[in-house]
Amino acid sequence: MTIQPVRLFGDPVLRARADEVTAFDRELRQLVSDLTDTMHGSGGVGMAAPQIGVGLRVFVYDTRRDGRSAAAGSAGALVNPTFEVVGEEQQTGPEGCLSIPGLRYDVTRAMRVVARGLDAEGEPVEFDASDLLARCVQHETDHLDGVLYLQRLDQTSRKEAMRAVRESAWFNAGKTVMSAAEVAATREAAVSGRGR
Repeated sequence: MTIQPVRLFGDPVLRARADEVTAFDRELRQLVSDLTDTMHGSGGVGMAAPQIGVGLRVFVYDTRRDGRSAAAGSAGALVNPTFEVVGEEQQTGPEGCLSIPGLRYDVTRAMRVVARGLDAEGEPVEFDASDLLARCVQHETDHLDGVLYLQRLDQTSRKEAMRAVRESAWFNAGKTVMSAAEVAATREAAVSGRGR
């Protein structure tokens, strides 16, 4: 298990478009393993490579970790992902980010998408995603394009979120990197009402 430090809001790697993966080798498989371990260690349901400082188009997901039954979620990795929105139905609900720990705001996303990409061996992957998995695919693909979920908020919520970021302990301490355990603790404090 190799849990990596998590890059936080303010780190330039989070605002840059990640590069396409061209080598499907042991290093890529290690990156997927590190991302998965770090996501689990942080208490998240998804994590993109830039969140651990790697500018490659890779993300992992495990929507079973949302407290729903294992049958209601799925887990895996997607390399060089794309997605296509299916239908016009949207979902609005609370969304957070391991790179902006302790904050959650309602974000509107497509209810259903078809995700496409490759696995860590370079084999094609395609799956239908709805609800939480669709939200996760969209959120993590945004990360690979240098877009944070705060940019998806309406103007009023974005101002409130930016104020909350500026008031957060980690931001005031000048942190742009945090251990997965610290991210998980910050997230848990927020969920239990001890934080924002």
